[in-house]
Amino acid sequence: MGDINFETLRTEYKIVLRQAFKNKNVEILKTKNKSFNRTEVDLKNPLDQAIRDNLIEYLDKEVGVTTLKNYVSFCIETCRHGLTTSTLPVQILGDIFEALTLDACQDMFSFVEENVSVWKEELFFSGCKNNLLRLCNDLLRRLSRSTATIFCGRILLFLAKFFPFSERSGLNIVSEFNLENTTQYGTDSSQESTLEIETGDKKKNIVIDFTLYCKFWSLQDFFRFPTQCYDKVQWKLFCSHSQSILSIFQGLKLEYVGKGFGSTERKDTMYFSKYLTSQKLLDLQLYDNNFRRFVLLQFLILFQYLTSSVKFKSESFELKTDQKDWIQSTTEKIYKLLRETPPDGERFAEIVANILSREEYWNAWKNDGCPEFKKQSVLTEPLEKSQNKSSRPLLGDLIKQANKDNKYYMGSNELTKLWNLCPNNLEACKGKERDFLPTLENYFKDAIEQMESGEIKDENNLLKDSNFGWRALRLLARRSPHFFTFSTVIMNQQSSYIEMMVKKIMQEQKFKKDGATNNQESQQDTEEMETENLFKEESENTEDIKEDVTTEEFVDDKNPRNDNKNINDTQLQFMSEKVAPNWKKLAAKIGFKPDEVEFFEHEHPSEVDRAKNMLQLWFEDDEDATIENFLYILEGLEMNLAAEDIKNEFNIS
Repeated sequence: MGDINFETLRTEYKIVLRQAFKNKNVEILKTKNKSFNRTEVDLKNPLDQAIRDNLIEYLDKEVGVTTLKNYVSFCIETCRHGLTTSTLPVQILGDIFEALTLDACQDMFSFVEENVSVWKEELFFSGCKNNLLRLCNDLLRRLSRSTATIFCGRILLFLAKFFPFSERSGLNIVSEFNLENTTQYGTDSSQESTLEIETGDKKKNIVIDFTLYCKFWSLQDFFRFPTQCYDKVQWKLFCSHSQSILSIFQGLKLEYVGKGFGSTERKDTMYFSKYLTSQKLLDLQLYDNNFRRFVLLQFLILFQYLTSSVKFKSESFELKTDQKDWIQSTTEKIYKLLRETPPDGERFAEIVANILSREEYWNAWKNDGCPEFKKQSVLTEPLEKSQNKSSRPLLGDLIKQANKDNKYYMGSNELTKLWNLCPNNLEACKGKERDFLPTLENYFKDAIEQMESGEIKDENNLLKDSNFGWRALRLLARRSPHFFTFSTVIMNQQSSYIEMMVKKIMQEQKFKKDGATNNQESQQDTEEMETENLFKEESENTEDIKEDVTTEEFVDDKNPRNDNKNINDTQLQFMSEKVAPNWKKLAAKIGFKPDEVEFFEHEHPSEVDRAKNMLQLWFEDDEDATIENFLYILEGLEMNLAAEDIKNEFNIS
């Protein structure tokens, strides 16, 4: 189509468009389209331009906002009839907002808010979402955040309603902080005032000098950028300033006057989006109920970030035990202050706790990559409504729909519900709640009591009971590291073997109870005694055993597993702390696979606990797991400092 034809079409459209808009009748435009006898694509561009030309004429005539709203609505109807492009209504809105004053824009924006369902329609959403986002951002740039707070909030709420939760452009994926939000405060150190607070049963005066003023407002920098608290120096500074301010809050009891202006109760609460930081106002602000709530709530938000698991946190950003304890005790003090702050302190503290607990779910959703929210379909309902209401849905359709949703349809509502609680049967069987095996201590409790009490008749002796022994062998195979013995050990009676195992369990319980740090000598004595008893029993019951069998056949001193018995829990904890910073590199070296490393990370919150679990499994399961080999591996990984400390701990030259 040439330029002349385009201009001719646009001119004719402008004339017909005025009549169609005046009568609010889209059929007039459709009739005009048929008279041109051209394709639909050829006619959309000139009609789009004609609509924008007529809009300029209306803006020049300074028509009211109501007329402009009707004009955009008429443009939406032309899109639905396929006469114009789907992006035209939002382009028209952009032209209108650029030409109107801010007061008129506020009135016109109500039309955008009311038609949020229109913009979310399939016809408009994909083509208009970027234009609408650009329109809202242009408006926000024109508005003042301090004087037009309500209008700015309306725009942000509209964007929250328009875009889905999982829209990436509206999410702070990598957990960045708004570091530009700085709080400026004065530098005049000449002003002072006095504040009376309660400390126990006494009252004392606190001077609000420049030092206290700086302590108070410097806390805003920690609230703005919480990762500073992971630095040792900054953490001490934060704790010092926090304790000073919270002690003032504790000693300063606030009162709330619920009524004003005679007998009329004041229900409106004034608040400000930005703090006033003048030093002259600090003593008045400390008496303000809302001001105190704002500051205390900032503390709680900061504490939740420091103690939560955030995906994009650095591995070095981890609190120590004493820091966690301080946060826990301080959180309790803050909630106590919130409950004591009128009005409705108890209810306000409850609401804050509820909001912060729900925030943990959003944090978990963010750690999972912000997956899209989808409504779960009900499997028992038919996929398509049949014309005959009495007919039941086909079984094949129900199974097909279930497979589509990665679920199972079992034929009845209850079976379907139960089966889909955990579709993965193997994972369900591995669940901790399905581990019905008793512990060694609980199962052998009665047998241990019998051995400690003295001689027991054979008919009452559990160790002589075949049923008890059979269950004991199965339990030992699953729970005890002592079950699998060396091939050179000669055994004949089941009861003697069970008795030996019970003695080992008793010995381990004794070590745990006494808190022994080194059990090498006691354990060697026990093993020698057990070996001699076994040899004695076998000599009595077996005639063809040679007399030259000695205890050396029963104990393999060169087995590397014997060295592992020298490592107690305290020493294991010490080694874990030394290798914790590089535990992943060490795990790969000693043979752990990536999925096993991922399991350690999922099961334990701290690096030390992960390293401890890894080393414990290695020393228990690997025959080459000895202190000497462990030190050799550390030196090969250039973890020389950790190796040297462990050598000193074990007195290895």
